[in-house]
Amino acid sequence: MSPLTAARVQMEVSLGFHMIFAAIGVAMPLLMLIAEWRWIRYHDDDARRLAHVWAKLTAVTFAIGAVSGTALSFELGLLWPRFMAFAGPLIGPAFALEGYAFFIEAIFLGLYLYGWERLAPRTHWWCGVAVAVSGAVSAIMVLAVNAWMQHPVGFTLSPTGAPVDVDAWAVFANPAWAPMAAHSTLSCYQAVGFAAAANYAWTLWRRPAGGRYASLGLTIAMAVATIAAIAMPITGDLLAKRAHHHQPAKLAAAEAHFETQRRAPLTIGGWPDVERRETRFAIQIPGALSFLADSDLDTEVIGLDRIPRDQWPNVPVAHIAFQIMVGAGTTMLAVALGYWLLRWRSRGREAPLPRWLLIALALCGPLGFLALEAGWVVTEVGRQPWVIYGVMRTADAATRVGGVWASLAMFTTVYGGLLVLLVFFLRQLRRAEAA
Repeated sequence: MSPLTAARVQMEVSLGFHMIFAAIGVAMPLLMLIAEWRWIRYHDDDARRLAHVWAKLTAVTFAIGAVSGTALSFELGLLWPRFMAFAGPLIGPAFALEGYAFFIEAIFLGLYLYGWERLAPRTHWWCGVAVAVSGAVSAIMVLAVNAWMQHPVGFTLSPTGAPVDVDAWAVFANPAWAPMAAHSTLSCYQAVGFAAAANYAWTLWRRPAGGRYASLGLTIAMAVATIAAIAMPITGDLLAKRAHHHQPAKLAAAEAHFETQRRAPLTIGGWPDVERRETRFAIQIPGALSFLADSDLDTEVIGLDRIPRDQWPNVPVAHIAFQIMVGAGTTMLAVALGYWLLRWRSRGREAPLPRWLLIALALCGPLGFLALEAGWVVTEVGRQPWVIYGVMRTADAATRVGGVWASLAMFTTVYGGLLVLLVFFLRQLRRAEAA
């Protein structure tokens, strides 16, 4: 295995693993805040119990995420030294602020966990607000770095290829940052909301008289998940339009769009045949891709025929990941709207939810995280072969040192151990919750 391949696999494993905990750290505090507020406002003991359970889950995933995040910081320097040498002065402020947000989150999480009987209820709740805000800010600062890699700003290139006239704060003025941060943050709320809802839907399916506790957990989780699911297509549309103007190769790869044309069709499903430059077994909606790209059916959408062959992303991977992301998101939105429609139709009655709906909600549990991971694949694979878009290729950024496979094996073992630890704690929480 070459050092480049080993470095890429290690980052894929590390980031794919860490993103799950980062998402839970962003979204779970919001759920616990809603539950605690209901307890404060209505003296609802079930809401207080929910807040306790969700706070414990937040603490567990925060601790595991801290370990995996620390490993990632080492990997950046070990595996991608040329990237860090070039980009360090430009992305350093964003990483520094992310570190401050992380420390604030750790401090207030401690106050929240140990302050239930020691702080006034509203003071305790505000500690939770600090946890939720700092967790989201931490993720948004990391997105500033990724947005800069997609749309590098704040420097000029010298004749030797080194960055000069560096503006370290330009990373925060990057036009790609806001839509990327919004879409990514919403995906966290959607994924965690549906995962929590699936847990309580499964409880109610197994025990139809499962009680008000599970019903309340389902309602709070679905409220957060539904708002995020409705907003996701809006931010996704903004990102698609941005890709059309600034990263046409990414949009072309995601849509398996091989030929530049007006009234370009939107491709649903199918398998891209790169050699023949066609997508087999696909359904195509005429003009829809042109409308998606620039709100005009006559918009010309650049195809891969206009992109140098050595700058093509991996088309099958980008296209399949994009289809998974959109398919999972559409399914979750449909189920969420169905859930609230049935709730609205049964208002004022204590009728239990239909069992088919509970099954659908339970099956949607992993879809949010599947969409989250698939979206990350589209973002990163669609940028290839560049690590800094249009500036530095991934192959030029990687370490040349041999033996990276050993680092890959070690870190994969660490992540495997952390996964076992997570499953153990989740089982313990599940048993405590059912007691």
